[in-house]
Amino acid sequence: MAAFDFYFTRLSYESGDWDVDIRMPSNVLNSLVEYTTLRVDPTERIVALSDPKMLEAPFCYFAGHKLVQFTPAERRNLEKYVRGGGFVFVDDCNHDIDGLFAKSFESEMVKIFGASALKKIPNTHPLYSCFFKFDGPPTTGGELNGWGDDLVHEYLKAIEFGGRIRLLYSNKDYGCEWDYDFRNKRFLAVDNTRFAVNIIQYALGA
Repeated sequence: MAAFDFYFTRLSYESGDWDVDIRMPSNVLNSLVEYTTLRVDPTERIVALSDPKMLEAPFCYFAGHKLVQFTPAERRNLEKYVRGGGFVFVDDCNHDIDGLFAKSFESEMVKIFGASALKKIPNTHPLYSCFFKFDGPPTTGGELNGWGDDLVHEYLKAIEFGGRIRLLYSNKDYGCEWDYDFRNKRFLAVDNTRFAVNIIQYALGA
């Protein structure tokens, strides 16, 4: 019997800057402990996208600001993981539809999965109601303060296989929004990491 129901895996990759929002994982893991009955490994795991070990992870986080240019091994693993039933949450730290990360990452998705694979998901998608109830993707402080492209992104995108999201893609920079010491949540009127709980519960098949 496994010691944990869930562990958080951050994917490193050779291009760009993957080591962002360093307090976010522990904050999200704390929320899983608070709100769910999952047995949670409290330690973030960092695994290279090119390493076959990433294929074993129940959930992977992929983020950055800069150019994304996968190696052949990274492409192979990502495709195998996503097509094989894994779940990747990809977060654009620029919160910018036309930014360097967004354009280069989306270009990679076209190369791997085809031009029509990455699609907007409706705000009625089960992702938004599988644990907490949301009317769509929560807005972030970066959007509301006019950083990035000065737009509030009213949707998320995803790649689906078998009727399930296997890669969830955000231009909203949730990682930065959740990048604070978990003990400071008590100062928030509403815990903004609740949407992270939805993402992970959905990833685990809720």
